Amino acid sequence: MELIFCLKRAFLVWVSCLWVPMVVVGQGANDSSAARPKEVKVGALFTLNSYIGRSAKPAILAAFDEINSNPSILKGTKLKLILHDTNCSEFLGTVEALQLIEDDVVAAIGPQSSGIAHVISHVVNELHVPLLSFGATDPTLSALQYPYFLRTTMSDYFQMYAIADMLEYFGWREIIAIFVDDDYGRNGISVLGDALAKNRAKISYKAAFTPNAPRSDIKDLLVGVNLMESRVFVVHVNPDSGLTIFSVAKTLGMMSAGYVWITTDWLPSVLDSMDSVDSDTMDLIQGVVSLRHHTPESDLKRSFSSKWKNLKDKETPNFNSYALYAYDSVWLIARALDVFFNEGGNITFSEDPSLHDTNGSALYLNSLHIFDQGPKFLKILLSMNFTGLTGLIQFDSEKNLIRPSYDILNIGGTGIRTIGYWSNYSHLSTVAPEILYTKPPNISASNQHLYSVIWPGEMTANPKGWVFPNNGKPLRIAVPNRVTFKEFVSKDNGPSGAKGYSIDVFEAAINLLAYPVPHTYILYGDGNRNPEFNNIVFDVSQNKYDATVGDITITTNRTRIVDFTQPYMESGLVVVAPVREVKSSPWSFLKPFTWQMWCVTAAFFLFVGAVVWILEHRMNPEFRGPPRQQLVTIFWFSFSTMFFAHRENTVSTLGRLVLILWLFVVLIINSSYTASLTSILTVQQLTSRVQGIDSLIASSDPIGIQDGSFAHNYLVEELNIAESRLRTMKTQDDYVAALQKGPNNGGVAAIVDELPYIELFLVNTKCTFRTVGQEFTKSGWGFAFQRDSPLAVDLSTAILQLSENGDLQRIHDKWLSSDACSSQPNPVDENRLSLDSFWGLFLVCGIACSIGLLLFFWRIWQQYRLVNKDDEEEAARERELPPDDGSRRSTQRATSFKSILDIKEKEFKEMLKLKRKSSDQKRAPSQSSDGQPISPS
Repeated sequence: MELIFCLKRAFLVWVSCLWVPMVVVGQGANDSSAARPKEVKVGALFTLNSYIGRSAKPAILAAFDEINSNPSILKGTKLKLILHDTNCSEFLGTVEALQLIEDDVVAAIGPQSSGIAHVISHVVNELHVPLLSFGATDPTLSALQYPYFLRTTMSDYFQMYAIADMLEYFGWREIIAIFVDDDYGRNGISVLGDALAKNRAKISYKAAFTPNAPRSDIKDLLVGVNLMESRVFVVHVNPDSGLTIFSVAKTLGMMSAGYVWITTDWLPSVLDSMDSVDSDTMDLIQGVVSLRHHTPESDLKRSFSSKWKNLKDKETPNFNSYALYAYDSVWLIARALDVFFNEGGNITFSEDPSLHDTNGSALYLNSLHIFDQGPKFLKILLSMNFTGLTGLIQFDSEKNLIRPSYDILNIGGTGIRTIGYWSNYSHLSTVAPEILYTKPPNISASNQHLYSVIWPGEMTANPKGWVFPNNGKPLRIAVPNRVTFKEFVSKDNGPSGAKGYSIDVFEAAINLLAYPVPHTYILYGDGNRNPEFNNIVFDVSQNKYDATVGDITITTNRTRIVDFTQPYMESGLVVVAPVREVKSSPWSFLKPFTWQMWCVTAAFFLFVGAVVWILEHRMNPEFRGPPRQQLVTIFWFSFSTMFFAHRENTVSTLGRLVLILWLFVVLIINSSYTASLTSILTVQQLTSRVQGIDSLIASSDPIGIQDGSFAHNYLVEELNIAESRLRTMKTQDDYVAALQKGPNNGGVAAIVDELPYIELFLVNTKCTFRTVGQEFTKSGWGFAFQRDSPLAVDLSTAILQLSENGDLQRIHDKWLSSDACSSQPNPVDENRLSLDSFWGLFLVCGIACSIGLLLFFWRIWQQYRLVNKDDEEEAARERELPPDDGSRRSTQRATSFKSILDIKEKEFKEMLKLKRKSSDQKRAPSQSSDGQPISPS
């Protein structure tokens, strides 16, 4: 009933027209014969007198002629074209569409208007007549709401994503969309906005005008957008009114250097229809980049091009891409009908019970019939797969042609050149899509390529894409109205309204830009207390201000809502606490080393002394004597090496090697000890009960923070410090009073604040307090702008220039003192030497001692084996003597290892010599003076 109501409202002006019910063409409703009909009606509906219509009409007529002239295609069935003109009117187009459907067509080609397509789609849904549109590109027509709408051209959904990829390729983040305010324009630009959002870009302004708008309205529209910041314009309009935009833009000077114009496929549709574009038209569109449906070169396309010249019904010397899609639409219907008939289908129509005349209506709605086989025929259409003039004709699950692709054109001089292609397979490329389909898809950023572009004004360098708006509105800059640390930013009674270090840095950076930036400072805060900096940043993100300049810390949460410049000052949270001077201790001489270092050093003195004694005492008389004397020698020798005052000489090679390495270690230890002790005794020693942020977290003492600082959120949310421990300080006097009182008298144990504030505070208080511990966060101060503001990028470059040429330091010295207090509260701890610095030396010395001992004991073992071997041979010979020959038995026993270890080297050699001599004598037989053997008796 809702459908009937809409139809009645649409056609009240047509009540005087009488419709005569037509005889159903084709097989009767009750005829079940499988024989093919002699004639099948196919409708066509579009604006004949338009750039698209003048190209599409000859193509459609040529396709009908080719199909009907070849009996083998439909096996004797001919197609009858029912052609209606929509006259560029959605109302008249709807009327013509109903007249067309009344003729009982099995399918309708068109319309080219997306608005008419939306209305007619409801009708064809009810009557089950497929609607094949070669020109309605509105993306929303692909919705499930229109099952009988079949788009035989490419949806603007893909065209808008192609434009978004181009914008990302050239690095532009904001554009102005100029479009006709109808279904075609609005829905296409809506998709473009979604596509840009995925690339973190946006449409800064949507400039819409009514269809058939007069030139004066278009001029007013362009004058308005020319006052805006963006210089990138995307034009999405109808072909018949599009050139008017460029004509007006030319008169306004908007086709000069610095501007970027990108159009959808409407512009190539106009230019391709012309035999040769006149110089005046080409002069209007110099430097424009445009998209055109990509149709691969083929024999079919070349054959159609040659036939076009001889077509009698043509109204244009050339054709555009819509003519090719219209031609393929006719062939799609013909091929689908052939399959339909081959599967035994027949064409029948029946009345729609929901359409009946009431109250004597003259609309004769009962003349509209349902195509009984419409669902089957639609299913066949969607399953078709063949190659036409535009390439492969095949539909995906969303009823879109597969493999959508576009040519990217650049208009310059007297012609058009292709600078690349876009496809949903590999996005931007200089290689034709049909070649890319043979390779794996690659949409990575490194694989996106286009040839160079000649932009308006004959510029080859890519335009920046934006300028500061020339509409008399200065940049609104929020400035914190600080109560403390006014050196950074504060109120100024002069014309600027603000002054300070941050203001001077911003002004210096602005002066480095290649374009003027008018701006005005707006104080933020009541002047009684520091403003909440998070609120300033949030207001910038909500467009209350264009930017904020001041001591704004760059934090993670803030970067999510605004864009910051390059930091112009390093910052970070530190802890400042009261300190007291430490008096010199009588035990200061022990402080250069840690206790671990002292213990290891003493142990090595004894160890090395023992090793040298072991290596020397067998051959060096100075290392021999009674046990007590030898023990004293070990201790004396060990510790006297500390001053290189040892009087004992080393004679063994191993002993000398160990001693040389040990003296080197002692030299390093002495030098390090002397340097550390000197530093400890000459530098003022300070101490504090707070050693850093860790000790502050572990305690329960109150902590001071600056009013408005982000330190509050950081301490509570990141370090889990109880909010009840935090005390807000509004002035530097509050800092001093709270620190002097201490935690037990209503003050604080320490204050946590950013390093620039603390450095200034310490200088102002003559270094009464000191920072303790290390800086526990790393951040910086920057200027905050609204998201995707190009000023943030340009100012970042300017800040780097200030840093490189020294201006940043000069501004710092102007406002902030260069004198700094020491940040080390207790240099004693810093100067103490630990084992970590010397373990390598001890390791080398220990290895040398171990090697020396191993070699020494290996030599002793060899001597022990040699002596025992001689003793064993002597004992064996004695066992061979008669038992009563006691006079010849030796009383010598095996020499012990301990005795060899203790014996002098010289004595050992003499003992070994005597043993061998005695052994040789005993082995020789006893002889008389005359040489005869002596009898045992």
